Amino acid sequence: MSSKAPIFLAVDTAELEVALAWIAATQDYVSGYKLGLEFFAAFGSDGVSRIKDLTDADIFLDLKLHDIPNTVAGATRQIAHLKPRFLTVHASGGRAMIAAAVAEAPKIEIAAVTILTSLGREDLSEIGFESTPLDAAVKLAKLAKAAGARAIVCSPLEISAVRQAVGPDLSIITPGVRPASEKIDDQQRTMDPKTAINTGATYLVIGRPITNAWAEGFDALRDRAAMIASQLS
Repeated sequence: MSSKAPIFLAVDTAELEVALAWIAATQDYVSGYKLGLEFFAAFGSDGVSRIKDLTDADIFLDLKLHDIPNTVAGATRQIAHLKPRFLTVHASGGRAMIAAAVAEAPKIEIAAVTILTSLGREDLSEIGFESTPLDAAVKLAKLAKAAGARAIVCSPLEISAVRQAVGPDLSIITPGVRPASEKIDDQQRTMDPKTAINTGATYLVIGRPITNAWAEGFDALRDRAAMIASQLS
């Protein structure tokens, strides 16, 4: 990675020209771009390829694959030619599912999503998890490492425990990061960027705290990215 901030900008938009403008405004400050379900549903592989042609930044393809191992293997096989730096699967899909993705894309860092940052303890209980978000995230991180995942996605509040559980070699990617002055939006378990890195995160995923500035134009978006990146220097 370069000297740019260890931030993946969440490109959550269904307008390709907007996505391209966001990248043009921020590529001097962030290390990569997270392309998620909204982007992929709108533009598919061609959209990812266009982004890759525009920038040499890393791509974090956040599709959160979650199905039987054979189906996830097939989906990963279809994605592999895009050569993202990271591709996400849900750790709760199980050891065999994670291992199937790893086997199909050995040159891509399979990133296992533990517990979504939008879920709190009551939400977990409602869907059948008896443990706390912290305990569940640590258990899923250990399972993912054993299955061959090379990165873990967890909320900021689980960084320290997950780092202790998986050791220094796996990347920890942390969404739900908000500067202290920002609204938490639909995130339940958040932390400011500097604290998240100091706690053990490798990369941060930041979206709306930067992209909301687009309402004020290109320069405002660029300045917002620069300001947040400077907090990590």
